[in-house]
Amino acid sequence: MITGKDLIAAGCPPGKYFKEALPAANAALARGEDWLAVVRDFMPPPSLPLHEEALPFHRNIEADDELEEQNVAAAERTMAELMRTPVLKYGAVMPDACPAGPNGTIPVGGVAASEAIHPGMHSADICCSMMITIVGVADPRKVLDAGQSVTHFGGGGREVTGKEPSAAVLNEFSTNRVLKRLPAQMVKSHFATQGDGNHFFYVGQMASTGETAIVTHHGSRGPGARLYKEGMGIAESFRRTLSPETLKQNAWIPAETEEGENYWAALQTIRQWTKESHAAIHDLTLEAAGLKPKDRFWNEHNFVFRKSDGLFYHAKGATPAFDGWATDATDLTIIPLNMSEPVLIVRGKNADNGLGFSPHGAGRNLSRTAHKRGLGDRPEADILAEETNGLDVRFFSGVSDVTELPSAYKSASAVRRQIDRFELAEVVDEVIPYGSIMAGDWQETMPWRQKRKAKAALKND
Repeated sequence: MITGKDLIAAGCPPGKYFKEALPAANAALARGEDWLAVVRDFMPPPSLPLHEEALPFHRNIEADDELEEQNVAAAERTMAELMRTPVLKYGAVMPDACPAGPNGTIPVGGVAASEAIHPGMHSADICCSMMITIVGVADPRKVLDAGQSVTHFGGGGREVTGKEPSAAVLNEFSTNRVLKRLPAQMVKSHFATQGDGNHFFYVGQMASTGETAIVTHHGSRGPGARLYKEGMGIAESFRRTLSPETLKQNAWIPAETEEGENYWAALQTIRQWTKESHAAIHDLTLEAAGLKPKDRFWNEHNFVFRKSDGLFYHAKGATPAFDGWATDATDLTIIPLNMSEPVLIVRGKNADNGLGFSPHGAGRNLSRTAHKRGLGDRPEADILAEETNGLDVRFFSGVSDVTELPSAYKSASAVRRQIDRFELAEVVDEVIPYGSIMAGDWQETMPWRQKRKAKAALKND
């Protein structure tokens, strides 16, 4: 009888496949066949090493000053390490690129084309996206007031939104092998909410017509973050066998496996959930303001797209700019810059040097902490008044967040110039800002932080 020791003695690397290989080997031995040849059919493929040299990638970014030079160098350095990942084929960085994580992590503003699906390359905020609804001639303040009455920013969700995901989406959450592990209540309570960070509810007027428009920016909230966590776990189980040298954040799920098919299907469900979430906020706003939509379109800019070449294009903060990027796509996409700048309505140019993508916004040269430190001791109220002069800017939590003010971002004019310079997209219209709502520093009001502050105050007395 053949045992595991016999397989190891024959040069077979130990592994989970022994469980299925041993019965097959003994059956082959009983038939007088080459049992070792049978075992080899069960063996996993040899592990894939990293590329010795980084694959080349397209650089669609230029530096205007020393700070930008440092940012570009860091983004290119992490992209180069990423491009050593065995199953990657092509890469590109956008004008708004900036590092996000340990070296070798795909930067914000990065695009990576692969034979497989890399959860770490779409990150936790799966399907972070934009939606615009044009409402015609309307008072922008009235629309912004209506938006504030129906939207929700900050951590977690809420019990009552007035809207729910469609029955089809809810059914997919309950049947997909990956999604059904997610908390069912979260799928509903996080729906029609906008989170925190750089997400926003923006109202402005179309440069071409003067009509008022709503623009929202948010992703898949808790459900997307939980799917990301599940995906990273699945990818890690493959990484240990397929390519132990690959960085954990770049682990992949082979597309042709059952796990890959389930995860790809789950991504499409999360995409639809997010699109419906945007639409619910817009519809609730219109109902509150007594308005009707004239036009609406939407695009994700943090997702995985599969092209006709069979490859998976991971866009970490990059807007699709190729024809037919989705069955529900229009020929227009949305690129925000910062709260004081117009939101750009663009038509993609499917540039080879961009792998068919364009920027998703303005990006950052400094981390939030570094930016805040650079502001010095100036009162936040003064900074806020200066940077939002003439705009109706509101923070849902009631506490401002200076790390989301225009100075926290790259030069909007530089990003626009580089969109033209690298022929990534054509700007066809703009939404001129009236005002916007963001989460603000919502954690400032959290009980645990208030308790800490009170404790510190007592200690200083």
